[in-house]
Amino acid sequence: MYKVFKNRYQDSVSLMQISAQISKLAGITQASVVMGTDNNLIQLQDAGFPDHIKASPNDLIIAVMGETEACNQALEIADQRLNSKPEESGNAGLQTIAVTSLQMAQEQNPSANLALISVPGDYAAAEAMKSLQLGMNVMLFSDNVSLQQEKQIKQRAQEKHLLVMGPDCGTAIINGIPLGFANVVQQGSIGVIGASGTGLQEVTCRIDQLGAGVSQAIGTGGHDLHEEIGGISMLFALNALTQDDNTQTIVLISKPPARSVAEKILQRAQTCGKPVVVIFLGANPDEITRFGVHSAETLADAADIAVALSEGKSRTSSHLTLSQSHIDLLELHAHSLPLVRQYIRGIFAGGTFCYESQLLCQQQGVFANSNTPVHGNQKLNDIRQSSTHTLIDMGDDDFTRGRPHPMIDPTQRNQRIQAELNDPTCAVVLFDLVLGYGAAMDPAQDLIDILNRRDPKNTPILIAHICGTEADPQIRSHQINALRQCGVLVAECNAQAAIWASQIALIQAAKSGATQ
Repeated sequence: MYKVFKNRYQDSVSLMQISAQISKLAGITQASVVMGTDNNLIQLQDAGFPDHIKASPNDLIIAVMGETEACNQALEIADQRLNSKPEESGNAGLQTIAVTSLQMAQEQNPSANLALISVPGDYAAAEAMKSLQLGMNVMLFSDNVSLQQEKQIKQRAQEKHLLVMGPDCGTAIINGIPLGFANVVQQGSIGVIGASGTGLQEVTCRIDQLGAGVSQAIGTGGHDLHEEIGGISMLFALNALTQDDNTQTIVLISKPPARSVAEKILQRAQTCGKPVVVIFLGANPDEITRFGVHSAETLADAADIAVALSEGKSRTSSHLTLSQSHIDLLELHAHSLPLVRQYIRGIFAGGTFCYESQLLCQQQGVFANSNTPVHGNQKLNDIRQSSTHTLIDMGDDDFTRGRPHPMIDPTQRNQRIQAELNDPTCAVVLFDLVLGYGAAMDPAQDLIDILNRRDPKNTPILIAHICGTEADPQIRSHQINALRQCGVLVAECNAQAAIWASQIALIQAAKSGATQ
């Protein structure tokens, strides 16, 4: 059953939120809320929906499977959501005027200097160019923008001395305002620039947890440090934070850039006159460290070093180091595992958390399969079936086409966790919960019913990392307490969780070797 809403564009976050709501209705087996692009129509057919759906890229499609009454209810709820009007402000005398263009918006708000763009990729580049022409900086939430278009947009921004965050920039905090998938953090003196959304979230949240604050958190989009783009946005942001009196320490986050781009960025960082902490995940720290530039081994370490520098202190410890108390705790838990339970099963909502965990497990001697493998790991033959050690990015396109991202609706991710709990070879279920604006309102509660159904006498060890703050709508401590009450080991950060999981896998491997 489906319904097409003609000329009813909605951004991807809105679509995922509607999909999450109707997917949870009793009697619904599958729900997809998408724009009518050619790719989405093909994906709907692949998912078993009718092949005769007629829609244009500007049309919105609600497609559901399940019991007839439930499907009708789902379509009715979706219709209500799409036609609902914003709540009245209660301010008498104010007249609401529909805004139909960027130019009209700027005419109504002449001081506006940032446009947040979330339209289909086919139109995103043109809207970004319009924004720049109007003198506005751009946060380009949209993806599916080609490298050639991205380069043209960012070169135009350079000419006009404007910033472009994106394409595919999901996270930023500008002047204390969270944008996209971001967290509520204290304002302070540490500026963060990241080519990774969840990496940016991890560092800013950790800074907040340590009692410090963030001046600005600027996303660049994942392709900015590609050789063809040349790090245009990261360099612009670095220059901006260098000139910002409120920023005293700077953090740069990315997967390893192209070598030429990395050197250009590091040279600029070295001359900015402020301490700069760099985490290029998987890069050799010796190639990064230089006068004024500090290399971090993990995302959490980057935050710790930045906070120490901002306080005029030095930090020498690392989240890669296990304390004796943690070793004793992990050995105690591993003692209860039968020998057949050997493998780590990592189920991640954050792509960067999956990436970092793969790297850290490798450093401990644990190599894994993945749908998004790092160098040295193997690609899964079937992404829906784990094999030996497996670390999965559930936010990857393979899992989210036509479905909500697991940060918005964790149903699909939770089902995968349940499958791993039932696998007799699984020793550790490793997972993350990502909090903040746009994320599920109570992700721990969504998982608890599954965890409470497991056999306490024969179950894998559960290890979690929660990315968020106390000021987030979900309240980090509430999520931690809920999981701990279910017997979950909650780590301080993603890196620590990966190290804990690796340690248990190594203990199990040693036990197995000792019996042979």
